[in-house]
Amino acid sequence: ARGPAALLAADPGAAERAGWTARLGWATVLGALALASATGLMAVSGWLISRASEQPPLLYLMMAVTATRAFGIGRAVFRYCERLLSHDAVLRILADLRVAVYRRLERLAPAGLRRVRRGDLLARVVGDVDAQQDHYLRWLLPATAAGIASALAVAFTLWLLPAAGIALAVGLLAAGVAVPAMTALVARRTEQRLAPARGRLATRTVDVLTGTAELSVAGALPGRLAATADADRELTALAARSAAGNALTSGLITWITGLTVTAAAWLGVAAVHDGALTGVWLATVVLLPLAAFEAVAALPQAVRHRQRSARAADRLREVLQAPEPVVEPAEPAEPPAGPLPLRLTGLTVTHPGADRPALRGVELELTQGRRVAVVGASGAGKTTLALTLLRLLDPAAGRYTLAGTDATTLDGDDVRRMVGLCAQDAHVFDSTLRENLRLAATDADDDRLWAALDRARLGDWARALPEGLDTPVGEEGGRLSGGQRQRLALARALLADFPVLVLDEPAEHLDAPTADALTADLLAATEGRTTVLITHRLTGLETVDEVLVLDAGLLVQRGRYAELATVPGPFRRLLRAAEGDLAPAPPAAARVPADA
Repeated sequence: ARGPAALLAADPGAAERAGWTARLGWATVLGALALASATGLMAVSGWLISRASEQPPLLYLMMAVTATRAFGIGRAVFRYCERLLSHDAVLRILADLRVAVYRRLERLAPAGLRRVRRGDLLARVVGDVDAQQDHYLRWLLPATAAGIASALAVAFTLWLLPAAGIALAVGLLAAGVAVPAMTALVARRTEQRLAPARGRLATRTVDVLTGTAELSVAGALPGRLAATADADRELTALAARSAAGNALTSGLITWITGLTVTAAAWLGVAAVHDGALTGVWLATVVLLPLAAFEAVAALPQAVRHRQRSARAADRLREVLQAPEPVVEPAEPAEPPAGPLPLRLTGLTVTHPGADRPALRGVELELTQGRRVAVVGASGAGKTTLALTLLRLLDPAAGRYTLAGTDATTLDGDDVRRMVGLCAQDAHVFDSTLRENLRLAATDADDDRLWAALDRARLGDWARALPEGLDTPVGEEGGRLSGGQRQRLALARALLADFPVLVLDEPAEHLDAPTADALTADLLAATEGRTTVLITHRLTGLETVDEVLVLDAGLLVQRGRYAELATVPGPFRRLLRAAEGDLAPAPPAAARVPADA
């Protein structure tokens, strides 16, 4: 099974899925009845017209007249009920599938989604989930109903005129089996490429929309627009190829329908001539195939929808079956009253799918009010350490304990209530200052909000705004400067009042003076709070209790700033590199000697 039900197979809710199955079963029966009513309407109408031409007594026609009305009304009623039941069931399935996908993404983010681009992920969550409705509405239900209605039409024609029944059976098999099989063979490659092509176009479009300013400044916007246009042309070409295939199959079915009707007419005339068939039934023999082919006309397109939904299901399965970076305990332990002391002992961490650890043998202890800075070059493992402290990654070896309790035995949300994060890319929502702050404390009054802004050195600026706390910040904080966005994120983190606060590259993407000022304010705002400052900037670290130096996942040096700055080693090399980049020099007491 490759449909939505297969994607949800591992989730609870068997009783509810049984309800879907019942609805879909009844929808299939109603769809078959609607097609059978259309066929019966054509057959009875043909007989009625032929018999009425003989001008019999009116009572002789009453049963046929009643049947015509019944089939006409039944066709509409059965189709309406089929659509109502099938769409109700499928929309319920899609709702549960979306919830399952979102829940899985919540389990995977952010460590488990490092290799998935935002645009492609958006295409999967929206487009690929929506494509699953076609598995039922445009493939499974139409194919099953067409099979039932076609069997009834062939059975009736065989009873009426066996030769015409055989001709109809051959025509329906050709149009309902051979042509769809040929369509599946020809269109397989195209349909398999459509969903990834949509993902590439979505990715490039999102990249251009979110990075227009930076791309314009760098002069790279024309190139990115050209790449987006290439992705659009690729998708358009695939869609055109798919449309051409649809046109070809439609023409083939029309041709097969015409041949079948012609054969039925020829066999019917011969049967009337030989006395094997009453003349009034000739119109039924000729007209019934026209209605019967209505059931199979959509099957080639249904096969395309099957392939498309199957490919979309495969892409969703890649997300739903991705390895979890964190395994939640079946029965979480009771969380401690506080996280301190927080200890890492021989910590080794490997990202999902990676072939080597990102951290190896790291040791760390945090007590009340202790502030530690973690420095190192890009790729040294600093962010991996932050993700592990937040239990967004689990250790591959070693231990991580909070007040003596193994963090892997706790629910991840319990850990994140004690260890909070202020990230370099903290999201700012398209709302007001007040609402962005209240994400951390929904019941906070204005006094608490202003206090948090003051501690983040943003209060004076906010008070000078005409709308104060009700000032809109724009999409992703577009109305704020880079420093203001980071200070707002810090104020939100301080408002949450986490016992342990992790600051991950808070001064990233800022110019040197702004970054230095922000770092100094961060350290001032977190004085007295247990803090882990992850940064590649070395300015202002004199005030922290300890500096840890990471290199390729290893803890290669640790100590106070003044000690490390005077000892040959990795930290002093980082200082030399910072001075080479014209970063502010350390104080005279800690300045790097010329022979370092």
